[in-house]
Amino acid sequence: MTRSDPQAELPASTRIDEKMAALTDWRGAALARVRALILAATPGVTEEWKWSTPVWSLGGVLCTGEVYRAAVKLTFPRGAALPDPTGLFNASLDGKVRRALDLREGASFNEAAFQDLVRAAATLNEQRVGPRGRQPGKG
Repeated sequence: MTRSDPQAELPASTRIDEKMAALTDWRGAALARVRALILAATPGVTEEWKWSTPVWSLGGVLCTGEVYRAAVKLTFPRGAALPDPTGLFNASLDGKVRRALDLREGASFNEAAFQDLVRAAATLNEQRVGPRGRQPGKG
């Protein structure tokens, strides 16, 4: 008999709240700030909890919010296809598909450019899936 994880029963937004509350240093505040920016930039975004990580989705994954000792990493799974005119991406730059933004303690970042990336990711997902939830050219 397996025991179920009581955490698994909680809504993703509650799990994200708990994750931020458990991070009593700068990382909790950073995660809270990017969460607010994502929610404001993309009405209709869904918060999910996957891979023990906060995930924001709209027509597919927009980005994940991994927390490490020295950084809060925001990974965009299709980031290489996104416009980044301000050079916000600073991690995972060698990959052909994903890109990431590592936030470090005390460092600031261009919040408007970040919201532009989130909106561009949502647009890219919409173009891939189409308005009715199916890929273009697929019945």
